[in-house]
Amino acid sequence: MRTSLNVPGEVLDAFDETWQNEELESRSRAVREAMQEYIERHTGLEGLEGTVVAALAFDYEHTLVIGELHTIQHEFESVIETTHHMHHGEWCLETVFCQGPAPRVRELVYQLRDFDAVGRVNVLFLQPEHAPTANE
Repeated sequence: MRTSLNVPGEVLDAFDETWQNEELESRSRAVREAMQEYIERHTGLEGLEGTVVAALAFDYEHTLVIGELHTIQHEFESVIETTHHMHHGEWCLETVFCQGPAPRVRELVYQLRDFDAVGRVNVLFLQPEHAPTANE
């Protein structure tokens, strides 16, 4: 199936350089791999149950989103144990350490990912009571 995407030029340039350096056969192959990794990451997050301990690391453009991020952090204070924040020009790196019900932590991740000014949100689960296997 063919599809089209709108991607910033610098992202496409970096993506092309990466898959070519890895000697993949084509951009299509690299996109399929990236999509599969995204699906696996999402289904792994969806499969968690019970109480989890997690570290959420995300970067964002400070001036565009700081107020909204503070609001969300207050809304999720029942699962956020502590945060660590670092400035780098207009961009910031933040790590939020969470403990609580998997659905509530999952909701926090999805809300953070919904901001255009947030570059990416990486999640590391430290001690899930139920860790999904590759077959789940």
